[in-house]
Amino acid sequence: MSSRSLKLAVLGLCLVGPVLLVGCDRQSDKAAQPAQSPDAAAASVAADTASAMGIDRTHQGSALPDLTFADPSGKKLSLASLKGKPLLINLWATWCAPCVKALPTLEALAASGKVRVLTVSQDSGEPAKVAEFMNGRGLAHLLPWLDPDNDLAFHYNAGILPTTVLYDGAGREVWRFVGEQDWNGAESAQLLAEAR
Repeated sequence: MSSRSLKLAVLGLCLVGPVLLVGCDRQSDKAAQPAQSPDAAAASVAADTASAMGIDRTHQGSALPDLTFADPSGKKLSLASLKGKPLLINLWATWCAPCVKALPTLEALAASGKVRVLTVSQDSGEPAKVAEFMNGRGLAHLLPWLDPDNDLAFHYNAGILPTTVLYDGAGREVWRFVGEQDWNGAESAQLLAEAR
């Protein structure tokens, strides 16, 4: 199995894992959990996913990873080269509805110049598809950076998209935000101010 295939398989397990573990009871001193109806199992997975959503400060102070990305034309970008100004990294995919919904708010944030915004697509396959997708939505300030091997998702242990990470100007992590967010709202403004 190639390295890329292995990475994709592991990412797939991260995304599907909670569904597979719904009926598990790891406590040996208690009776096994009763069988759940499909609706109850889906509700349990939804509750577990919801608890993973929102702000996460457990990695505060972690250094910006030393990773490099490319755009569809092959132009390279090293994350290390982006130190000096607060940086918001957004992991997204064209097939992710909450990711797509957030793109216009990320576009407006990037246009404002308040923080550097880097969107990194987790799509695998045709690189031109991501550029066409973004161009078709008028996202002039967001560039189609690609992470086809999901290196950044593995680095962040991101099992849910979108995942967004804020770094200060020194390249130190401030927080992670998992799930949908309006990056133009008052709550976001307060969160982004923490990188100053």
